[in-house]
Amino acid sequence: MDGARLAGATLAAGGQAVDSGGYYVRPTVVVDVKPDMAVVQEEIFGPVLSVMPFDDIEEVIAMANNTVYGLAATVWTTNLKKAHMLIPRIKAGYVAINSDAVPHTALPQGGFKQSGVGKDLGAESLDGFLDTKTVLIRYD
Repeated sequence: MDGARLAGATLAAGGQAVDSGGYYVRPTVVVDVKPDMAVVQEEIFGPVLSVMPFDDIEEVIAMANNTVYGLAATVWTTNLKKAHMLIPRIKAGYVAINSDAVPHTALPQGGFKQSGVGKDLGAESLDGFLDTKTVLIRYD
């Protein structure tokens, strides 16, 4: 989180390492974040929430898609009509509405862009092991 601070962001909560012998941080909320900061542009596999203000829904979509990654997105809203409008426009392999992106074994998991290749879990996870062939024959 030092990189986020050096780039001008503010740690509103958390950010401290957990003394566990691994590379873990306490749940962290980062504010004063800009779209070009590493805390936004890189995939962070940890309990980190970057908060960015927005003026309209088009700006939200642009910010969400302005990265080379697209593993997962979460949308928190009381307006489900807007949420349904966002789902197809966010370029991520997994979109959770008013929920965290917890994997479920029956649902395919995998990202778009540089966030992985193929899918894990679900029936789609078998696609990489199959050689599906379609054969069309016209018989007169």
